[in-house]
Amino acid sequence: MYQYFVKIVPTVYKSLNKEPLKTNQFSVTRHQKLARAVAGEQGLPGVFFLYDLSPMMVQLTEHRHSLTHFLTGICAIVGGVFTVAGMVDGMLYHSTRALKKKIDLGKAS
Repeated sequence: MYQYFVKIVPTVYKSLNKEPLKTNQFSVTRHQKLARAVAGEQGLPGVFFLYDLSPMMVQLTEHRHSLTHFLTGICAIVGGVFTVAGMVDGMLYHSTRALKKKIDLGKAS
């Protein structure tokens, strides 16, 4: 016995230059079960399609960001990289300094 579960979600794509495109998204799940004629087991041999139509609609809209939004994002990335690099540098500096003190005192094994 083969069972196919088909989910259908209505979708609208709204681009900047074109008119809206109405379409559907599909997802399919397949289950296979061996149908035997043994007493107590259920299931008819065959192929079954079960459809699930979603009551919700997905709406995807294309939009553009300004140049200042892009530049702000770049500055945030660069600032984050410098911050993490500074933290790693400080951690390495202090750990090597502490290790050097231990070596100088003869406590490092």
